[in-house]
Amino acid sequence: MTPSLFRTDTVPGVGASIVLDGPEGRHAGSALRIRAGEGIRVGDGRGAVADCVVTTTSPGRVEAEVVSRVDMPRPSPEVTVVQALPKSERSELAVELATEAGADRIVPWLADRCVSRWTGPKVDKGRAKWANAARAAAKQSRRAWEPEIGELVDSTALAALVASEVEAGACALILHEDGAAGFADAVTAGLPAPRILVVVGPEGGVSDAEIDLLTAAGARPVVLGPEVLRTSTAATVALAALGVLTPRWSDAGSTLDPTSPRHGK
Repeated sequence: MTPSLFRTDTVPGVGASIVLDGPEGRHAGSALRIRAGEGIRVGDGRGAVADCVVTTTSPGRVEAEVVSRVDMPRPSPEVTVVQALPKSERSELAVELATEAGADRIVPWLADRCVSRWTGPKVDKGRAKWANAARAAAKQSRRAWEPEIGELVDSTALAALVASEVEAGACALILHEDGAAGFADAVTAGLPAPRILVVVGPEGGVSDAEIDLLTAAGARPVVLGPEVLRTSTAATVALAALGVLTPRWSDAGSTLDPTSPRHGK
């Protein structure tokens, strides 16, 4: 079983001691009741990961010795999910699922037909909730890299982002039930690419005006599959497909061995 992962600001080298306190220490020592001699994993969310052996514990505090450490590269190609703001009860779920499925960056999009609207102080509050959801999901799924939560964009700003990414060689895809191409075919045609953008519309769908705007910027409307998915789950299905269609999964290593297959160990 993979050891529990805890976040730290820095990850020291082999032989060094590391202390978990605060929320991470309480989670390890009190909630999980980790004891001396057990193994844990720590990471900074920026690729550095270490396996450790617990040496001492006390309420709310765990000390461990680092026994192995690596710096994991980002998956390639990197995937940015542009997520239209879901209804409040599904907003953080969308981020959680996309994080567990491997999104490298998640950009909140205020699309024309969004029911949820982030304005004024709601923008910072919403992004903070998304960041917390991504952090928790990255820990749960033992990810070395936490996804970045981008700035909120409207459709005009999104078109500018798409144009910039496409100019830099990225493949930009809009998930749409009336797309002219299939998702798998579009991904294959767009490779090799340093990055892939997956645009997910809101509950009411992407408007015709937005399709025209994003298509003019270089994105392709594509059909992910025969089912019509919720906005909160579409990115997860797309990310799983990208794991198979690109080298993201085949090139991925286990957490502490970047050269070995992740599965079957």
